[in-house]
Amino acid sequence: MIEKKIKNKDISKIRAEVVDLKKTLMNLKFQKSTGQLEKTAEIKKTRLKIAKLKTNMNKISGEQNA
Repeated sequence: MIEKKIKNKDISKIRAEVVDLKKTLMNLKFQKSTGQLEKTAEIKKTRLKIAKLKTNMNKISGEQNA
């Protein structure tokens, strides 16, 4: 379901979303180090979202180059 949404986006939107998620990840890591983060699973979820977006971004760019 998520993959269908991602395929319809263009690469610039995916890159912008990756940048936002990286900022979120950094904030989550700071919160964890200061002891303010209660839901530590959010870090893993955010990393997985970034990985999925990057994978699909590479897939799209590979299809365009072929």
